[in-house]
Amino acid sequence: MTRTVPGRTDHVVVVGAGLAGLAATLHLLGAGRRVTLLERDALPGGRAGRLERGGYRIDTGPTVLTMPDIADEAFAAVGESLRDRVDLVPLHPAYRALFADGSRLDVHTEEEAMAAEVERFAGGAEAAGYRRLREWLERLYRAQMRRFIDADFDSPLSLLTPDLARLAALGGFGRLDARIGRHLRDERLRRVFSFQALYAGVPPERALAAYAVIAYMDTVAGVYFPRGGMHALPRAMADAAAKAGADLRFGQDVVRLERSAGRITAVVTDRDRVPCDAVVLTPDLPVSYRLLGRAPRRPLRIRHAPSAVVLHLGTDRTWPQLAHHTLSFGARWHRTFDELTRAGRLMSDPSLLVTRPTATDPTLAPPGRHLHYVLAPCPNTDLGPDAAAWGELGPRYRDSVLRELDRRGLAGLADAVDEEVLVTPADWTAQGHAAGTPFSAAHTFTQTGPFRPRNLVRGTENAVLAGCGTIPGVGVPTVLLSGKLAAARITGRHRAPLPRHGPAPRAGTAAAEGTRS
Repeated sequence: MTRTVPGRTDHVVVVGAGLAGLAATLHLLGAGRRVTLLERDALPGGRAGRLERGGYRIDTGPTVLTMPDIADEAFAAVGESLRDRVDLVPLHPAYRALFADGSRLDVHTEEEAMAAEVERFAGGAEAAGYRRLREWLERLYRAQMRRFIDADFDSPLSLLTPDLARLAALGGFGRLDARIGRHLRDERLRRVFSFQALYAGVPPERALAAYAVIAYMDTVAGVYFPRGGMHALPRAMADAAAKAGADLRFGQDVVRLERSAGRITAVVTDRDRVPCDAVVLTPDLPVSYRLLGRAPRRPLRIRHAPSAVVLHLGTDRTWPQLAHHTLSFGARWHRTFDELTRAGRLMSDPSLLVTRPTATDPTLAPPGRHLHYVLAPCPNTDLGPDAAAWGELGPRYRDSVLRELDRRGLAGLADAVDEEVLVTPADWTAQGHAAGTPFSAAHTFTQTGPFRPRNLVRGTENAVLAGCGTIPGVGVPTVLLSGKLAAARITGRHRAPLPRHGPAPRAGTAAAEGTRS
């Protein structure tokens, strides 16, 4: 049995209305706690925020939604359903991959469709290898989910379960690139199942094969988009929390915590003082540790994932080769990782993610207009240019990225822009993100599972952390799980993961499941 917060926990204050804070709030409400949710912004969402500019409705954070059953589990905690509040559209294809040699691959999550596409792209032997890889990814997911992803850890000894042996037998402690290479010989195909390591902050040749579970989420479980944009998810979660009785207070910045004898007794904002029995802190780790007045001792300094430059572009045209999500790969794939994670340089031959949300929901832009989101990974400010340097570097890099996309087939992109927002590591720094990255601590071995910063902080009995800096890690599904796990530290209740993927069930199905401590 994992540790829980001792003493009275009737009233919980949750700091931050991002996905982690909202998930924690819903799970706490479902367990009978009274919850006050404090958020410095005027809207819920945190990183998954919303910006309105010239008639464009722009998602400021994640653009990819996988594993919607995890979000539904939070709604089900208060007797609601994700499907009843959010219109989820399954994306077909989940991604489109465009390669430097001019080839193109549509990534489908349905097995037969993807096998046929792989055979067209690279031949029958590779299609057979894809089927073997898919089966391995499914087994890997089953071995990891219950004990390593959807799990609280009190020490590394928590790993000692039969699932650890299963994970080892599956090669989970080998290297990601090599393991995928056992099934796929085509280097382009291997990229499709390993590019996710970029956001985890570890090159595929050094990443644990266990991280292929992220590829499972993207290429097997399905990719979805909520009508109204990704911000529709946190907005719906906030509405469900308010209906279930949460006290939501927006526009309040937490300035300090009051404590007595090792317990937090009140959360003080720039406007209110809120007494509490326990607190869930979801800001980035340095902010949470500063509020707590202490940080855990670690033998090694936290290493952060690469950052990203993001271009939000409202345009008067679009390009037919773009799917909802398009991966535009450069030729020098391995050099890209070295530049981002070791040398601290901008990509010399960039690999880019271009998201076109108006392909699925045209209402996100004015009539006849289109919205494009371009994500260019870049070094974090610990390794590369500091926040101050981006004031001059940002506009120059923006021009460079647009020229590169024009060269790759998006002809006239720069001239088609009528609204734009440029986001650089300087902006992430201003928002309080350590090392100027929204992707937080990298998923190295020493920063994964029980070795990742824990959600309980020594010396404070009734404070729990949630968000991408703590367990289980970075990404929408795992951040939602971090809120659930934080709530379980307070309530002792921990729902098992739902055994299916795809559109969420009607209200009541998850709520009817038993709980375990």
